[in-house]
Amino acid sequence: MSSLAPTLLDSLLRLLPAPGRTRLDPAEQLALRQVVSALAAALERGELGLDLEGPAPPELEPQADGGSEASSRAAPGWPAAQLAALEACGWLVDANALENQPEAPVVRAGRWLRWRRWHQQLSHCIAGLIERGRKGVAPAPSADQRRQARDQASAAGLDAQQSAAVQALLEHQLVLLSGGPGTGKTSTVVQMLAAALRLQPRLRLQLAAPTGKAAARLGAAVAAGAPALQADLAERLATLPCGTLHRLLESRADGAGFGRRPGRELELDLLVVDEVSMVDLPLMQALLAALPQHARLLLVGDPNQLPPVGPGAVLLELCRPETLADLGPAAVELRTAYRNDGAIATLASAMRTQAEPGGELLQALHPRLEQLRPNDNVTWQEAPAATPPVDALARLREHQQRLGELAAALGVLDPQASPAGAPAAVALLAELERLILLSPVRQGPWGVEGVQRALLGEAHAGPMQRWPIGTPVLNRRNLPEQELANGDIGVLVAGPDDGRLVLFPGGRLLHPTRLAAAEPALALTVHKAQGSQYGEVLLLLPSGRHLDARLLYTGLTRARRRARLYTAPLPA
Repeated sequence: MSSLAPTLLDSLLRLLPAPGRTRLDPAEQLALRQVVSALAAALERGELGLDLEGPAPPELEPQADGGSEASSRAAPGWPAAQLAALEACGWLVDANALENQPEAPVVRAGRWLRWRRWHQQLSHCIAGLIERGRKGVAPAPSADQRRQARDQASAAGLDAQQSAAVQALLEHQLVLLSGGPGTGKTSTVVQMLAAALRLQPRLRLQLAAPTGKAAARLGAAVAAGAPALQADLAERLATLPCGTLHRLLESRADGAGFGRRPGRELELDLLVVDEVSMVDLPLMQALLAALPQHARLLLVGDPNQLPPVGPGAVLLELCRPETLADLGPAAVELRTAYRNDGAIATLASAMRTQAEPGGELLQALHPRLEQLRPNDNVTWQEAPAATPPVDALARLREHQQRLGELAAALGVLDPQASPAGAPAAVALLAELERLILLSPVRQGPWGVEGVQRALLGEAHAGPMQRWPIGTPVLNRRNLPEQELANGDIGVLVAGPDDGRLVLFPGGRLLHPTRLAAAEPALALTVHKAQGSQYGEVLLLLPSGRHLDARLLYTGLTRARRRARLYTAPLPA
């Protein structure tokens, strides 16, 4: 049971006793404990509610609430018993009748069951986004300007869907551009921005993403696509400001909100947000609150990736059929793949329609893995589950050794002098992105911590100053004063007096004491790698409920050139 659930259930029973009832019968008590536990656990996973048409949540299993006498019996059927228990308490209200039961804490909205507070926040946020999508741009482009934009998009090689996205940005205050890897999202964004600048050259543009890595990739990709444009547009796009959403919104170091808010809105006319799958509901609410009324918002993302760690998967909500219908032409999905990613793309495509959890997912995937050929860019290897795969550790040790050699080549660095242009620094930061091991879990033999303990030995548990130079370092806090975001990765190098410094992209050097929440990054959870890409990905796939199709899809698509999958032995 979720650690939050028992306290929450006790509080609700004291504050909201069932009307006209002295106590619930044992079956109702069991169903109520289960559904409260499931709703609380969903929040801890970053999900706002439960899918009433999906499989029963794990909290409904017989031993879910600690082995009590009630829980030792088989759980009642999902979701009828749980809904009946909520109704018996007077705790359930339909989303269309909230005012009729203002005290009811749980809302049923179609196939979804949510806490009332989160349902209302989500509804308000999605309604605000839809409203922007329906609003026109002022001044509206003329028929001639729209026709010219279509011709220019066609001349640039854009297909019908991509051209529709260009048109949408010229006509709507909000545009949702979705698509999988290789569908040309970034090249479409370049043409969308160029079309907007042709009509309004003085537009104030800003690029942003949830993490530093994702923001750096977006800025570099837009700059790389700019040279194909006319000189003045190319120069504008190559030098656009780009950063994390937290930095853009002026996140406070103490976590107490943002500096940008109503009355002190962002000073821009068009904002592009990439990797929207990583944006949770509170962050999107803060963004909308800080966005000027006239500003356009371009949201770009892949709805098949993992949802955000925080509560509320905004992109998934926007991509629901009913919301897409409300957005109309302001929502454009790119479906044609223009980049041949070989077996990586084939497996990723299969995951988009795969729903089986855990071991069932691996079983469903087994026939495709057996069909992989030696020259495919995906390889598959079975390994004993009791220890990290030997082959994966060997490849990581080679990577670790190369990082150490490149860090040593830099020598002892002066913390006041940036080595950004030094060839050894460039090579060291490039090596960081050559290889990564990803796992869905932190604990256990195939977890991130177990892998890094195997690589670092006793130094793993010690302070950063004891780690060997060349060790990748993951920053786990938003540090706006250091221009660092949660998820940024640097590498440990030698500093004065046998000390250590951390070198980050851009040549920034920081002392380890300024990174109190840092940890080794020779391996990452799939969640932490979202928004990044690596030349080669070693993906561990232990069986269990924590494994789902979106996790495998996200892990696979972090690989630019090659992926190696490791599973425990699967039944024939």
